Amino acid sequence: MTTLSPNGRRIGYMRVSTPDQRLDRQCIGLQESCDELYLEQLSAVAGRRPVFDESLSRLNAGDTFVVWDLDRAFRSTLDAILTAESLKARKVGMHIMSLNIDTSTPEGELFYTIIAAYAQFERRILRRRTCEGIMAARVRGAQIGRPRRLSDEIVADAYRYVCETGYPAPYVAALLRVSPITLERGFRRLGLVSHACELHSRRQGTEPTSARSSAAI
Repeated sequence: MTTLSPNGRRIGYMRVSTPDQRLDRQCIGLQESCDELYLEQLSAVAGRRPVFDESLSRLNAGDTFVVWDLDRAFRSTLDAILTAESLKARKVGMHIMSLNIDTSTPEGELFYTIIAAYAQFERRILRRRTCEGIMAARVRGAQIGRPRRLSDEIVADAYRYVCETGYPAPYVAALLRVSPITLERGFRRLGLVSHACELHSRRQGTEPTSARSSAAI
């Protein structure tokens, strides 16, 4: 493979959220300016980044780690700065293409630190606005997250069915084609879970004898 940089290899990395992003202009721009390009499809807050770790392990002294921007490569300011420090200790440079920052120079290193802090600030502002929006939606009574599998009305009907028949909640959940945990969460949401459990325990202790007698007849 032909090396693009006279001082070493240029190894690029980009995190993508969807398969379609593999063909966007940022990805193509990285591919054209790198000797090797590593793409990883996962969220920004993923705990493990195996492709990211592999791309770093490929770097040797004199090489350059190339990313398009901070958000498509790092999880936080601390993550970006620690990576830059680690690469610097290994005599590896880092190039941020969208900002034309090369950390191998003193000016690039200073500017990179400032930009990384600003990116983290923007992210915190976005997170705060998102939380404020969610809180406002909850005040208005809006449903946040995935739609509920069971409405309150169905949960209440299921509870009455358990009370009237004495059937265990897992059996009723199977009738509703949901998991027992889903039905239990519905009971808990309406404050019925303890009552259903107590009722089932009492019926188990009092009814089996009559039930067996009827079956024997």
